[in-house]
Amino acid sequence: MRLRTLAAAGTAFVVIAFGGLYAWTRPAALAPAAGPPSPPSAAVLAAGARIVALGDCMVCHTAPDGPAYAGGLGLKTPFGIIYSTNITPDPDTGIGRWTSAAFKRALREGAARDGHLLYPAFPYIHYTRMSDEDIELAYAYLMSRPPVKVKQPANDLVFPLNFRPLLAFWNALYLRPGDGATPGTGQVERGRYLVDTLGHCASCHSGMNLLGGERSPAFQGGTVDGWHAPALTRLAQGSAPWTRDELADYLQGGLSLAHGAAKGPMRPVTERLAGVPRADVEAMASYLMTIQQPAAATAVSVAAQTTTSGAALFAAACVGCHAPAAPMMRLGGRPGLARSSAVLGDDPANFIQTVLHGIPWERPAPGGAAAAYMPPFADVLSDAQVAELAAWVRTGAGRPAWPDVAAASRKLRKEMQP
Repeated sequence: MRLRTLAAAGTAFVVIAFGGLYAWTRPAALAPAAGPPSPPSAAVLAAGARIVALGDCMVCHTAPDGPAYAGGLGLKTPFGIIYSTNITPDPDTGIGRWTSAAFKRALREGAARDGHLLYPAFPYIHYTRMSDEDIELAYAYLMSRPPVKVKQPANDLVFPLNFRPLLAFWNALYLRPGDGATPGTGQVERGRYLVDTLGHCASCHSGMNLLGGERSPAFQGGTVDGWHAPALTRLAQGSAPWTRDELADYLQGGLSLAHGAAKGPMRPVTERLAGVPRADVEAMASYLMTIQQPAAATAVSVAAQTTTSGAALFAAACVGCHAPAAPMMRLGGRPGLARSSAVLGDDPANFIQTVLHGIPWERPAPGGAAAAYMPPFADVLSDAQVAELAAWVRTGAGRPAWPDVAAASRKLRKEMQP
């Protein structure tokens, strides 16, 4: 009982201490905008749309079937659910009363116009390094969007992480405010800026530590919404290494004819990148090729599939599209499963998620790669059958079968339930 009392007192002391620190260091509220900004020129509007697409703003700030940029998307974190905010120019529920200075502070310091600290699900630790020019362009574009009046649900976070003053401590650990400098103009330098700053790729591809900070070194892989975000430093390894041009095709079209289609949280990212100049995705791909690590020398022994159940499942559910003689393979130029990143990866999550939930049909972008589609099999295959199918496909690609796939499938089914 005494220990429980001491723990409660200690927690109260920490909360009060951080509350005092927050009150002392909380950013001041900024004056509201005197009125809407002047309409941007067509050139500014186009440049701003490019910045917003490269920053993936619509991906997180649009709820399923909701108005663009009006927020409401529930972002699942290990600490609870954070709902994205409304960044349309509505004066009451959006950023209609924000000046460009308030918008810049949000990106640089993670603080809203009224001074409250923003949760780092909003990747301001990356946006802080945006150039002043790009921030102004993004602001001009967002303030030109149709205003939408919609109030978002309250965040559902565990105590004490729902206590915003603790973010002052988090920022002291992880936020290094940028200076607004313009990035270099070389292709690799431009790519570094797009990957590390605007694209905030490390947010997903690095994973989080116990405090919710990104793991270091960056780009070693992570997990997002039950999908595996692969290590970006090992793209050139393995039996199906990526090239710069293949990666650029994938980033802009959501499909690499040598590796497969974008799925899960990565798919909407590629949909946004479909509208940016080809030079941008080529710069990103060029930079990513410079951070590749040499492969470690490992001996891989592949156990033969000893049962015919996996083969029978493949023949019943998959052969119509994925067999070498299937029309999709012969006429569509799709990669065989032996080159698929979902099959060759060290983690079975992406294979399981694709089998369970498929790839929804969406019309391809003009000039982009042909659309990818796959029906879901969650209602057709049991977890044991998913494991049998995975073992057959995986060993057929020359890789050892993943362990405990049935248990992983059960876990992912449960996590993806509404």
